[in-house]
Amino acid sequence: MTPTLVESFGIAVRRQRDALGWSQELLAERADLNRSYVGEVERGRVIPSLVTIEKLAQALGLSPHALLQLGEQVGQSRRAHGINLAAIAC
Repeated sequence: MTPTLVESFGIAVRRQRDALGWSQELLAERADLNRSYVGEVERGRVIPSLVTIEKLAQALGLSPHALLQLGEQVGQSRRAHGINLAAIAC
């Protein structure tokens, strides 16, 4: 199954957080968000508002555009991986 933009965005947030060595708690604190909400974003279970995207991006040291772009790159990579696996299975 191909990932949605929401799922890909969540993966991008988690990757950026992990790259900084931060816990969800620290990201939530720096973004002025609830830790459980950050977890829901990272799992692609909620659709973050533009305000939330801006808060997350600023906390991670990125522009909102850059963070959304990372999410799109994750989605493209995962879709390509899925196509490769489907080709192998045929």
